[in-house]
Amino acid sequence: MNLNIKDQLFIVCGATSGFGLATLKNLVADEAKVITIARGEEKLLELQKQYPALIEPFCADITKSENIALLHKKIGDRKLYGVFINAGGPPAMKTLETKLEDWDNAYAQLLRWKVEITQALVPLMIKENYGRMVFLESSSVKQPIENLVLSTSLRLSVVGFVKTLSQEIAESGVCLNILAPGYHETPAIKRLLEKKAEQDKISPEQAKANIASGIRMKKMGNPEDLGQLAAWLLSPASGYISGQTISVDGGQILGIHG
Repeated sequence: MNLNIKDQLFIVCGATSGFGLATLKNLVADEAKVITIARGEEKLLELQKQYPALIEPFCADITKSENIALLHKKIGDRKLYGVFINAGGPPAMKTLETKLEDWDNAYAQLLRWKVEITQALVPLMIKENYGRMVFLESSSVKQPIENLVLSTSLRLSVVGFVKTLSQEIAESGVCLNILAPGYHETPAIKRLLEKKAEQDKISPEQAKANIASGIRMKKMGNPEDLGQLAAWLLSPASGYISGQTISVDGGQILGIHG
């Protein structure tokens, strides 16, 4: 698929696994240049070896303010075309299992840094009258998922933030959208499977099989499919789509507007 993004500069957070890696692969397939962000230096360097002319590694915890400032400096005066916003989620817990400290941590992990990085990067895009931001959240923002009260609550705040900003800057040429994946074969599913196995007194493998059987397509998703959609949303082709939360869940959400 030719996305017309050759030599354009993008940022991919969480670039070494799961949805971030899937998105990255689709961007570099069209010869985009990508600042890849992750905490693991070894995996970042492995990616750079695979795509030496296209990948610029940035080893950092991007949820920290100082690293967002360093990223801003790293971009410099280059034109930034798109950003894939993505980071891990909080522990799987039920509401009454949580403590206020868990909510504070979830706020920092899922909302605060996304506001900060958006406020840092969107003005660069507005200046160029062009830009794309895609936020990786969860289908739980449309239909709650068991044991994910922290994730659901704070990701809903991200949805409100992105929707509001997309309306405020609608004429700027900058589009902001959200991807809301359901169950996928990614490392992030592990904590949910372990929690479900503990509750039901079964193995994580059986918990996985039970979840898959309850999905209308009878299987978990392939992150590569979401990566294709994310790359398209980061491309010029998505110029009339903004402020949307798009489910990628195998038809699991029951709502008519799912």
